[in-house]
Amino acid sequence: MSGPVHGTWEPAPAARWEDAFLSGNGRHGLMVFGDPNRDRVIVNHHTLVRPNGSEHARPPALAAELPQLQDRLLAGDVTAAEGFTDGRELQWVQPFHPAFQIRLRRPAAGGELDDYRREVDFTTGACTATRGGWRSQVFVSRADDVIVQYVTEPGLTTDVTLDHQLPGAPYGLAVGHSAVLTPDGALLTLRVRYPGSDRAYTGVTLALVTGGSTRTSLPGIRVESARSLLLLTRVERHTGELDALAESRALRALLPDGDENPYDHLLARHTDLHRAAYLRVGLDLGADDSERALPGSELVSRSKSPALLERLFAAGRYHLLSASGMLPPRLTGLWTGDWNTAWSGAFTTDANVNLQTASAAAAALPEVTEAHAALIHGQLDHWRDNARTIFGARGVMAPAHTDGESGHVYHFNREYPLHLWTAGADWLLKPLVDHDETRGERDPRTAAVLAEVARFYEDFLTRTDSDGNLVVVPSYSPENRPANASWGTLNAAMDLSAARHALRTAADYHPGTPEADRWRDLADRLPPHRINADGALAEWAWPGLEDTYDHRHLSHLYGVWPLDEITPYDTPDLAAAAHRALELRGAENDSAHGHLHHALIAARLRDGGRVAHALDQVLGGDFFHASLMSAHYPKRDVYNADAAHTLPAVLIEMLVQSTPDRLVLLPALPPTLPEGRLRGVRTRFGAEVDLTWTPEGATAVLKPSRSLRIELRTSSGDGDAQPLDLVAGEDRVLTLGTW
Repeated sequence: MSGPVHGTWEPAPAARWEDAFLSGNGRHGLMVFGDPNRDRVIVNHHTLVRPNGSEHARPPALAAELPQLQDRLLAGDVTAAEGFTDGRELQWVQPFHPAFQIRLRRPAAGGELDDYRREVDFTTGACTATRGGWRSQVFVSRADDVIVQYVTEPGLTTDVTLDHQLPGAPYGLAVGHSAVLTPDGALLTLRVRYPGSDRAYTGVTLALVTGGSTRTSLPGIRVESARSLLLLTRVERHTGELDALAESRALRALLPDGDENPYDHLLARHTDLHRAAYLRVGLDLGADDSERALPGSELVSRSKSPALLERLFAAGRYHLLSASGMLPPRLTGLWTGDWNTAWSGAFTTDANVNLQTASAAAAALPEVTEAHAALIHGQLDHWRDNARTIFGARGVMAPAHTDGESGHVYHFNREYPLHLWTAGADWLLKPLVDHDETRGERDPRTAAVLAEVARFYEDFLTRTDSDGNLVVVPSYSPENRPANASWGTLNAAMDLSAARHALRTAADYHPGTPEADRWRDLADRLPPHRINADGALAEWAWPGLEDTYDHRHLSHLYGVWPLDEITPYDTPDLAAAAHRALELRGAENDSAHGHLHHALIAARLRDGGRVAHALDQVLGGDFFHASLMSAHYPKRDVYNADAAHTLPAVLIEMLVQSTPDRLVLLPALPPTLPEGRLRGVRTRFGAEVDLTWTPEGATAVLKPSRSLRIELRTSSGDGDAQPLDLVAGEDRVLTLGTW
């Protein structure tokens, strides 16, 4: 019932090179950060100035000017924030780029390449390619942090090299190759140092050959008439020199003693971790078996097929798990094939990171949440610098764009005043709070950061309006602006929701303290949301600011998703206004994240039609590659992981939603999916849920881990709330009747 677990068999391009560009679920993969050109780097066809020194990569020192800016904005100067800067040009973060390719060059083979096929097994993370008697298997080990490739062929003959010259690789790199034969096997190294810097990365590949002969053939090795070739690869970032022989010995130490097949041994160690995580949740939409058997290259063209949704759900979980190791997924997941990756291949935290990881709690992937937490906890000192330097405040302020190392705010300009966005810390912490609710235990690290967010708001929220309400000033709604004002303004709906949520959540995590009472009082003094003349929830709650509807971001509906501030059950009037805002929202440039963000909000508002329409835009817009990874724009334009990673969350939200005291079943099921089964999803009240539905009715099996009373709601209407008592360890079967 888990749906398809394999990728697709596909013809390879007609070529004589079998190139293994590898990355996946180890700590490193074959990806590194780098500064390929210290002064300038080409990103997505735009020439961008890079920071020339560490002082320029720090947040702007603007705290002394903040009171004057607040005065001007409160007085009605709608362009005042355009001058709130230290005058720097837009600066991009360190680019994320590939380290190298492992190239296996074999003698030219006669005949056609129609029998060349490759397959990805989602349950193991292993990719297999075959042609005739040649077979290549490769995976990235979650257990041993190593890239493993195993090639077999009768009379295997091939040249093996490590090649950094991928598209966009800059000139001026100091590159060194070595290849030596050691008692442990052939050792290949590639060392690349950035110009004008002592920073470098080194790739180390240990090649173990069975049968035949092996000799050095710079820049690599030549294998002739062998039976098999096992390649173990790691890549390390460093300064100075790396001890390649020590790395080689560490790789050799991973191999078993005796006659055990080393590939199978390493794969089993990895699979023990990967398979269990991947199989926790599954989706079956009753698809036709003949369509399930289609290769991905054909299935992606069948946009109305339930088999495509099954496959994309499976692939999305696989890709999300594989892209989450040290850190959560980037804009490109973990994978990028060239040095000039769009948006530096970084983390954009004002939408994309949270959208991509949206399924982590419900889809039982704590590995993803742990990686998300690592991003946050690794940058807290920089978040404190942001709060102090820009706002003169205690606590923390998160950046909207980061390379994963620096958490300083320095990527901003007039049209993207990201240094004014104060909602980021709450937005990024929300998945950690969801995770705590799901497991029923509060992480003290999350509690500590929430307290720092609350202290930031204590220092920042000091201005009031004529009614005595606090004012968020300056305020910014990513990445939009009012129709009649500049980008930096007042009382963005997202900022209001984030401040309220952060303060109240911090108080919940610190019960019985004087700070908790103070934080709740501060939250209560924030103004309510505003409903505009169109009956829509306004993106800015400040009177007179007019909405701009045609935009890809839906930041103002943060209170609907991922928060529970606005729901059809508790705040029906605000929910209706939020729904009207969703109706009026345009798709702007057809970004995949915009469509799926729309779907997540529509699911919370019980609008299955809008969920279906948003899915149609993505599935019918040619966003997905044959690999089932996605693009940012239609027609597979700009490689980007948003759609691939976010789609499982959409499918779960339309079937099962939960809060710490509520379960909603089948809230937004599209009529095109009349039957199916979703198994293994986790709820925020600590139960696992299996849900089966047909046109005749639905059944849910709840497996609670703690005892409590919750409210049950189904798709039959808004007034159907039922109390439901759950006992830890006792399954509860619910028969819902027709839906």
